[in-house]
Amino acid sequence: MKKVPMTVRGAEMLREELKNLKSIERPRIIQAIAEARGHGDLKENAEYHAAKEQQAFVEGRIKEIESKLSNTQIIDVTAIDAKGKVVFGSTVSLLDLQNDSEITYRIVGEDEADIRTGLISYTSPIARALIGKNEGDEVTFAAPAGQKQYEVVGVSYE
Repeated sequence: MKKVPMTVRGAEMLREELKNLKSIERPRIIQAIAEARGHGDLKENAEYHAAKEQQAFVEGRIKEIESKLSNTQIIDVTAIDAKGKVVFGSTVSLLDLQNDSEITYRIVGEDEADIRTGLISYTSPIARALIGKNEGDEVTFAAPAGQKQYEVVGVSYE
C-alpha cells in the first residue's frame, strides 16, 4: 500500500483523537451499555441500542485512525530545506491577479484539508499547480468557477 503524506500537526491531531476515543469514549460507552442492560428487556431498550450504535461507530473510527496512521508518511516541513519552493506542508501567500485580494493556504494531507481554515489538500488543483513554484511565480489553474490566476507572494515553512 502506498504511503500517504501527512503533516506532523495532522498526525498529532489523529493520535489525540485516537487517545480520546480509547481512553474516554470507549469506557463511557461500555458504562452506558452496562447501565442499559440493567434496565431489563434489551429488545425494546432504546438506550441499549443507541449505546451499541455509538460503540460500533467508535470502534470503526478507532480502526480507521489506526489504519491511517500506519499508512502515513509524516513530513516535517521545518526539517526540509526547500530553498523557497512551495512543497507539501508549506504555507503559501497568494495574490489573486483577477481581484487583487490576498489569500493564504497551507498544503496538507487529504485528511487534514479544511478550506474554511486555509488548509488545502496536496491533491487539489490549486496545490498541484503551486507545488514546485517560488515566490514571484504566477500560477494559472482550472477551478470549479473557471480559470484562476495567482502570484506567489510568500512561502513559509512552519
